[in-house]
Amino acid sequence: MICEDRVVIVTGGARGLGRAHAWEFARQGAAVVVNDIGVQLDGSGGDGSAAAEVAAEIRELGGQAEVHGADVADWEQAQELVQFAVQRFGRLDVLVNNAGFVRDRMFVNLAEEEWDQVIRVHLKGHAATMRHAAQHWRDRSKAGEPVQARIINTTSGAGLLGSVGQSNYAAAKAGIIALTLNTAAELARYGVTVNAIAPSARTRMTETVFADMMAQPEQGFDEMAPENVSPLVAWLGSVESGEVTGRVFEVAGGDITLATGWTRGPSRDAGRRWEAGELGPVVSELLAKAPVPDPVHGT
Repeated sequence: MICEDRVVIVTGGARGLGRAHAWEFARQGAAVVVNDIGVQLDGSGGDGSAAAEVAAEIRELGGQAEVHGADVADWEQAQELVQFAVQRFGRLDVLVNNAGFVRDRMFVNLAEEEWDQVIRVHLKGHAATMRHAAQHWRDRSKAGEPVQARIINTTSGAGLLGSVGQSNYAAAKAGIIALTLNTAAELARYGVTVNAIAPSARTRMTETVFADMMAQPEQGFDEMAPENVSPLVAWLGSVESGEVTGRVFEVAGGDITLATGWTRGPSRDAGRRWEAGELGPVVSELLAKAPVPDPVHGT
């Protein structure tokens, strides 16, 4: 019960990873707001019945859960989502940003609409909820109330390394990493930590792209089960994780990896302006001293 009496919003909480997160937080004693507008994998349609089902199941087992159907990438609706949690449960402690969909396409065939929609739901959908949750926590902090708030964002291996056929998705997920790092620095003064996970799990978004990897085993440990990711998310949402912020964790099965991100590598300083013609050997020297980057997914 490491999240007992905590109030949590889980976006995209009706299926896959979001559903697993909602269940784990409820199991750990939290009150959960299940947010989902019920769109299809490509973002079309809308049906809130799956989110209502998750909340009803949690309540049937003695937990606390409510449903809110905000479009998280709409600034005002994101604000209404945060206000709903505060009005229903008295405050907000944890925001788990998980909502998203894909419009996969090789970059040379990518339409403007496919770029805009994926950037909107993933990157703006994180920023909008974070902005209004941050204001709630800042107001509480300035009023003298101790705040132990947590944001857990969802990036991916595509955001860390890139992924062939997913330039829009990879760019959005890389942006989420930068957003995580920046807000972790800005919000620490208010008692807020901000971290991100890059999960590998069987969901609607992954089972069609990585079908062979995502097949469910007939027996034994299911390494791709979404439920494998949720314990770390719940821990990051707990009071216990207060010293951890601005970090990205890859989670796959029983493996947790801390992603170290960009760091400054080897350098050469001429003490003057370089001449373009002399830079070939300099760049070769820097590349030889630097570690070889991991390849883009799909190459």
